[in-house]
Amino acid sequence: MISAVTHIARLARAGFVFAREGVFGVIDPGLVPPPAQLLMKLARLVERPGAKSGPRLSRALTRLGPAYLKLGQFLATRPDVVGVVMARDLENLQDRLPPFSQVEAEAAVAQSLEKPISQAYASFGPSVAAASIAQVHRGEVMRDGARQPVAVKVLRPNVASRFRRDLGDFFFVARKAEQHSAEARRLRLIEVINTMSRSVAMEMDLRLEAAAMSEMAENTRNDPDFRVPVIDWDRTTHNVLTMEWIDGIALNDHARLAQAHVDLPDLGRKVIQSFLRHALRDGFFHADMHPGNLFLDDAGRLVAVDFGIMGRLGLKERRFLAEILLGFITRDYRRVAEVHFEAGYVPGHHSVENFAQAIRAIGEPIHNRTAEEISMAKLLTLLLEVTGLFDMQTRPELILLQKTMVVVEGVARGFDPKLDIWKVADPVVREWIERNLGPIGRIQGAMAGAGELGKVAASLPLMAGRAVAVLEHLEKMVREGVTLSPETIAAFSRAEARKDRWRTVAVWIIAVTFIGILWAVRQL
Repeated sequence: MISAVTHIARLARAGFVFAREGVFGVIDPGLVPPPAQLLMKLARLVERPGAKSGPRLSRALTRLGPAYLKLGQFLATRPDVVGVVMARDLENLQDRLPPFSQVEAEAAVAQSLEKPISQAYASFGPSVAAASIAQVHRGEVMRDGARQPVAVKVLRPNVASRFRRDLGDFFFVARKAEQHSAEARRLRLIEVINTMSRSVAMEMDLRLEAAAMSEMAENTRNDPDFRVPVIDWDRTTHNVLTMEWIDGIALNDHARLAQAHVDLPDLGRKVIQSFLRHALRDGFFHADMHPGNLFLDDAGRLVAVDFGIMGRLGLKERRFLAEILLGFITRDYRRVAEVHFEAGYVPGHHSVENFAQAIRAIGEPIHNRTAEEISMAKLLTLLLEVTGLFDMQTRPELILLQKTMVVVEGVARGFDPKLDIWKVADPVVREWIERNLGPIGRIQGAMAGAGELGKVAASLPLMAGRAVAVLEHLEKMVREGVTLSPETIAAFSRAEARKDRWRTVAVWIIAVTFIGILWAVRQL
């Protein structure tokens, strides 16, 4: 009870901030029940002057602090939850906060590395970027008698405790929503907050971000157009991440790109193909590939930074993605529908034919457009909208993939508005399909299946031994009966005595009630 009151008090404050920033003015009243419509009208009365202009929700979330900022960024990847309009508003949400002091940063680094900062770094400069969870400083380290620049990422002080408090409020809302709304249960709001909670927990342990960078570096070591900064593991801990300083051109710095005479259409190709290689080939992709997180180095390679948000796709999801892309290209809409049913994404009580008809409504307009007008991200967006009509439960990994694809396509087409996404993607997608859905892939799948069968076969003797032991125990129980210890018998006796006492009390209550009824009848 006390916990609920605490949650409600903090959420009431958040509601007031939303009201002041005019957030309730962008919500369609028809989507909320009548009692809530009255509350929304009352909330409009406290809007501050000028709240009707600009991204209202983004302003409110920024005012509410780090956890709400992260919630907004996360929900920007979930238009199925907040709607397309609000998701677009949240796409502009900038995770930028004032930096904490240099003194605090140096103290945090020294404590985390367990040495004075002057011993860890040859120099440690002021913050160059600050976000909700951490900020980045430029430093220098001594290697082979020379100073080398590094980027040092430092967690904000006490950020974990504040996130835990606010995440508790989010879980409270999600639980209440799922208790009272079938739509909330379909969207799996608790799972949405769980996913966000896991993502934030990983972001707040900088060793895990370093591990993600290391994994992607291994995956892409032979890629011609992409690389990852080198990690300084000796100066990386839970609260501090030290890595190579990137001097490349940020992809949002169009002036420098023009001065360097960069081939912009080729740069767009690199962005698209790199993302698809990571998603399809590796099943592990950078899920925050906005231009500020991408640099172009002197060798013409893309360099990604900020690996706090990563996406994973299992082989099942990658096959699903490849097959639906292939199905749309070949206009085999029934196959696209069947893939959804085979993957278990759409419940079996629905009709494959009806689902194929709905998919046809998405696919046919594609074939009346030129290649540069077709967006894979838009295609996936429409597909996920249609699947909601057929009770497909939310697939967070596919939503994150789709949203990242929207960003990546936007970046690529910003460099070449006429970019043919399908032509650029074709060699990557075709290679993956031929390798995984062609003869080689089927042989590898059969070998993997044989390996699983081998594991089961190897465990059969142990399973058989356990089964024999259980059967022998059951046989002994049947032959000798169940033997109870004196303590167990005494406990049963006490329990039965309590039951007898309560039965006696119940009988007397019934008897007295019956006598009272008889007396009342006789008085009549």
